[in-house]
Amino acid sequence: MELNIQSNISLKPFNTFGIEEKTNFLIEVNDNETLTEIFKQGLFNKNFFVLGAGSNVLFTKPFDGYIIRMTSKGIQAKIESDHVYVTAKAGEIWNDFVWHCIRQNYAGIENMALIPGTVGASPVQNIGAYGAELMYVFHTCEAFDTKLGTFKTFKKEDCNFSYRDSIFKTEYKGRFIITEVTYKLSLTPKINTSYGAIEAELVKENITQPSIADIATIVSKIRVEKLPDPSTVGNAGSFFKNPVIAADNFERLLALYPAIPHYPMPDQQTKLAAGWLIEQCGWKGKDYGQAGVWKNQALVLINRQHASGQEIYNLSVQIIKDVQDKFGITLEREVNLL
Repeated sequence: MELNIQSNISLKPFNTFGIEEKTNFLIEVNDNETLTEIFKQGLFNKNFFVLGAGSNVLFTKPFDGYIIRMTSKGIQAKIESDHVYVTAKAGEIWNDFVWHCIRQNYAGIENMALIPGTVGASPVQNIGAYGAELMYVFHTCEAFDTKLGTFKTFKKEDCNFSYRDSIFKTEYKGRFIITEVTYKLSLTPKINTSYGAIEAELVKENITQPSIADIATIVSKIRVEKLPDPSTVGNAGSFFKNPVIAADNFERLLALYPAIPHYPMPDQQTKLAAGWLIEQCGWKGKDYGQAGVWKNQALVLINRQHASGQEIYNLSVQIIKDVQDKFGITLEREVNLL
């Protein structure tokens, strides 16, 4: 087959920060045969980056190489007793997939409504929100090995999932391209309202027996109130991970800051709210040249209009320094830097 390789392409439409940078080459992949052909032509031996919705990336300079943009679509489901195994192609938009499942009454991902990105990126990041994480519904994924030119199936135990992390971000970073993901969902919903402001919103809406659609609607409402719309304000959602710290470090901080928001984690660890830490350092709503910090959620860095990727990166460096100086905690970026 002949590859459709586009040259000297602007990346602005393909990243939610709206950063104006260019790539030497762009290849859109909507089937497995295209990946095989890219391998045959030796392009995976050159510099490449896999892009989905561009919602978790910051371009700080022109990309010297090949952007592989996953655009494959398709959803299939197989019901077994009370469970349903739903397989989606990598290019499916995550939020569209969530609502597809809700319409079919497939429960388990409703708390992750409106997370930006594609299905293919979901296991890489082990996405999660409002008390739910992908690792709890992940069954398998198929991925293309760019070193061997073969397809491999990963089971849950193969993926080394942890908070916002997986084997695809560590040992296999840059090697495998996820082509489809299968989720194990349920026909009997277990409604989860324990995290964040969900309960309060349900009370406000006078909903006493919420459906999975109600949960997704409430979560979407909360997210819209907190997060800017990338179509009007460039951003990549949460720029930093919420830090997870050891018990002794947490006790030290709690003594100094009794109001610090915190969430218990396994192995006597505690998760803190990065947005709260950043806000305490005075960054919420502040400008930094053409970049800035969102007025409603300090975890979100924004392109006010004409920011460069480097400007947003420099802002993140300053925030990390200030949080380290004040709290003794080093924030980690969630966003891929290129």
